[in-house]
Amino acid sequence: MTEVNESDRFECVIVNVFDKGTWKGVVVEEVRSGGRVYFGRTKSEGFDHQPGDSLYLGIKPLTNPVEDRTMEIILYDADDRKLDWTYL
Repeated sequence: MTEVNESDRFECVIVNVFDKGTWKGVVVEEVRSGGRVYFGRTKSEGFDHQPGDSLYLGIKPLTNPVEDRTMEIILYDADDRKLDWTYL
């Protein structure tokens, strides 16, 4: 099994973007696995990405798991700016 480091990034493609006023809801699909993740509180300001655009996922293990969630999944742009995060 390959170890995943916090600095590793995994390419994903935007599947859908929902306008929620101050926030955007963003569904992405990881390119290699086909797994999908929903980010519900991506700031609208400066977010000009559309379905089909590439973004990147980072993974960080939680030191204190929340219920059955053990990982923090972070959404980044091509410039490595953090756009949003969620727990899985």
